[in-house]
Amino acid sequence: MGYVDGFVVAVPAANKDSYLKLAAKVAPLFREFGATRVVECWGDDVPDGKVTDFRGAVKATEDEIVVFSWIEYPSKEIRDAAVQKMMSDPRMKEIGETMPFDGKRMIFGGFAPILDA
Repeated sequence: MGYVDGFVVAVPAANKDSYLKLAAKVAPLFREFGATRVVECWGDDVPDGKVTDFRGAVKATEDEIVVFSWIEYPSKEIRDAAVQKMMSDPRMKEIGETMPFDGKRMIFGGFAPILDA
């Protein structure tokens, strides 16, 4: 069932176009490195929780939108190799210098799918 990297980040609403341009620029690199699918989702219905929620997880401010993203890979091994390629690719370093959000508040992780219905 492959492997998935998941991401949640707070993006200033005013930076939506910049974020989309960044995502469109980096998606082909993820594909080049082995990803089979890259999905970016702009928060539309992200409610405040009573104990925890997406906004709190990334310390989103009132002027920020929560973005939920994932990248699918054929296997964890291909994902691990892709991460190594990304870390050493000068294009990724250049892209990382122009982030339209605070990367320190991004949460991410790798996930092994257990159901695909």
